[in-house]
Amino acid sequence: MTKTDVAPLIAQLSVPTTLTMLVTNVYNLADTAFVGRLGTSASGAVGVVFGFMTIIQAFGFVFGQGAGSIISRLLGNQENEQASAVASTSFFCSLGFGILLSLVSWLLLDPLIRLLGSTETIAVYARIYISYILAATPFMTASFTMNQILRYEGKAALGMIGMMTGGILNMVGDPILMFGFGMGIAGAGLSTALSQLVGFSILLSNYLRGKSVSRISWSKVNFDRKQILDILATGSPSLLRQGLSSVTTMVLNGQAAVYGDAAIAAMSIVNRIIHFIFSIALGIGHGFQPVSGFNYGAGKYSRVRKAFSVTLIMAETFIGAAVVILILWSGNLIGMFRNDPEVIAIGTRALRVQGLALLFLPMSMVTEMLYQSTGQKLGAVILSLLRGGLIFIPAILILARLRGLYGIQEAQAVAFAGVFLPSFLFLWHLFQQMPREDRMEQSLE
Repeated sequence: MTKTDVAPLIAQLSVPTTLTMLVTNVYNLADTAFVGRLGTSASGAVGVVFGFMTIIQAFGFVFGQGAGSIISRLLGNQENEQASAVASTSFFCSLGFGILLSLVSWLLLDPLIRLLGSTETIAVYARIYISYILAATPFMTASFTMNQILRYEGKAALGMIGMMTGGILNMVGDPILMFGFGMGIAGAGLSTALSQLVGFSILLSNYLRGKSVSRISWSKVNFDRKQILDILATGSPSLLRQGLSSVTTMVLNGQAAVYGDAAIAAMSIVNRIIHFIFSIALGIGHGFQPVSGFNYGAGKYSRVRKAFSVTLIMAETFIGAAVVILILWSGNLIGMFRNDPEVIAIGTRALRVQGLALLFLPMSMVTEMLYQSTGQKLGAVILSLLRGGLIFIPAILILARLRGLYGIQEAQAVAFAGVFLPSFLFLWHLFQQMPREDRMEQSLE
């Protein structure tokens, strides 16, 4: 961590998380593509329910990243039993909360679907699709939790296997259940639910078979109030970011609904494509975090600065290449998911505008990760919220009023560009505070 050249080190560490995100987002795109063959309203339903799936991920992350951060410190102190207690507590809390979220959502199903941004025609499909997602919700929250704990243990490859297997099964299951068995959108929902159950089983088996450092067992659970609050407090930035992301999806769907199902479907497809590209860049950032945190703790500040620069260049290079594809083949990309002239027209313009603005995003992403990995919690939270929706929500409300559908297409691009300057100022401030020379060099003087 402190001697290997940072560029190959970051590349090596980013591979498992990048592959996990790649497959996870590919099967989300596959859902969108297959369901798009059922019609524009069905395609819009997948985009609407995506906002709810973001909420599921948020709570899985809050328990997973909260526990993972604590576990990594405990393992560093050779406190393996206590680490297992934290892992077990977070797992069962996540599973229990998933059950609670599922039950409450079932009771409030119709209001929930409207809140997510459904029109009357989309709601018919959304109700069917989300029913299967609700059945799998406890397994989904627990899977996200287990995957994050494995990542903090340095076992990201194990988490990758579980998440990738589920994703691949979903891509295979979609056409079989939807068209082979004639289940339509119910087949897409069932395929997603079954794949999540398989992924959950694989992830849990790592803990039960001793493949992980910490263990999950009911006998190790400690529902101590202080411990649970510590897990929640440590994971709260993830909850805020993911929760706000879900709110932005609902606001977007609500604004797009004024222009009909085609607008919702188009913006949902664009969001999936943009999210897919950014997730790969995010995987590169996950390779940066342990390098940054370890070297910052070791007082090797020059390596922290170099790691930041390398990661920023890697992320910008990838996104730059992706933007060229988005600009040149935007219409074809939208058409792959829904061959509707109105959807393609709306989506093409939005994809080009948002694609160009993606170039502003690596600065905010890597700066936020730098703050998080060096223990600057407040700065990390502020940057996370800015990127998660604090700029986007007022932008879309204002632009939709001033420019109509054009404003809805442009709001996300404005948010991407708007977070660049604050991120640069945060970066400048942190680098100003960080010592210029490494700790060992300072001690020699």
